[in-house]
Amino acid sequence: MLYNAFLQAIREIRRNFMRSLLTAIGIVIGIASVIAMVNIGKRASTSITQSVSRLGSNTLYVMPGQHSGPGGRSSISKPFEQKDLDVLKSSVFTLEAISPVENTAMTIIYKDQNYITNIRGIDTDYFTVQDLHIQTGRIFEKSELRSGQSVCIIGKTVIENIFSSGENSMGEKIRLKNFSCEIIGILEEKGADTFGRDRDDLILVPIKMFQRRISGNKDIHLMMASIKKNKLLEEAKLQIEQVLKESRHIKANEEADFSIRSMTSLLDTITQITDVLTIMLGAVAAISLIVGGVGIMNIMLVSVTERTREIGIRMAVGAMGKDILIQFLIESVVLSVLGGIVGILLGLAITLAVVKGLDIVLVLDTSIMIFSLIFSMFIGIIFGIIPARKAANMNPIEALRYE
Repeated sequence: MLYNAFLQAIREIRRNFMRSLLTAIGIVIGIASVIAMVNIGKRASTSITQSVSRLGSNTLYVMPGQHSGPGGRSSISKPFEQKDLDVLKSSVFTLEAISPVENTAMTIIYKDQNYITNIRGIDTDYFTVQDLHIQTGRIFEKSELRSGQSVCIIGKTVIENIFSSGENSMGEKIRLKNFSCEIIGILEEKGADTFGRDRDDLILVPIKMFQRRISGNKDIHLMMASIKKNKLLEEAKLQIEQVLKESRHIKANEEADFSIRSMTSLLDTITQITDVLTIMLGAVAAISLIVGGVGIMNIMLVSVTERTREIGIRMAVGAMGKDILIQFLIESVVLSVLGGIVGILLGLAITLAVVKGLDIVLVLDTSIMIFSLIFSMFIGIIFGIIPARKAANMNPIEALRYE
């Protein structure tokens, strides 16, 4: 019975092929959109997660002030001092390295070239925290850090913008404000980070030099720390909080005038956002499935009207109402499922094209493809039930008289 109904459905689709094709376009577009959106969204989420992880899942950011909301801080924002950094280095055993970080944008000058870049005041622990390596030259010596000597280490982007091709930058002096700085090292290339910022577009200088010649004060507005591999992030955060509270004379029951952030919390937030966006994009794309379902219902109603005499004849020779119901319902489901299959193939083609165009790794979610196929079948059942019931409830006498 069902097999014969299926064959009859295929014959009807073939007999009105162009109409069936146009009817299924809504389902095809809907399924293709859902497949493409979800797969691309999954890949974007995976890419962001991997990029953030590479920034350092064991890295902590210690900043003065408490965040009171997105982009906001409370009125309590007392900068750190060198003694805060020293006490953390000597007291927190879970830390592998910790460095002060002061940053500003500044125009640098070399001969007749000038370029705006990031100037970052650090100490040698910064290279461990950020996993930076020197391609040519060396890192800062202790005497240079202690005295705040005018030496610097530059990134590849800075070299490309102020030095001619093939020109040796080592030992050359560039001007920052009204003083010169000798280049003692060149960083290995790092490329862009998760947010598209060029990590090679910077100049590293000793923190004391930065404070004396650029900022004009001894304030530290950021400390970056990396945790030992066998230590827990939360344990390190708790130790840092306890040590800093004691160093800054904050009572145990008082709110800290600093905050400790990690890449893990950022990663969790980004993951939640990308998951929600993927769901929303999939939901928006799924609306076209409803439109496709309405199209199927419309064409099935037309088909019932066109085949009224056929329905009357079948009833006259013994077909029951449920037989007619099943016949039209199967036709609706077959049309919807065929559209779903084509939609899946189209969605995969779109995903592959985007992946190839953006040069990213392909991530396929097979569960969404299976779900889309099942959902397209339900679309056929839901929107085919009304035309099928209309056909099944026909009066055979009136159906035979229909012109």
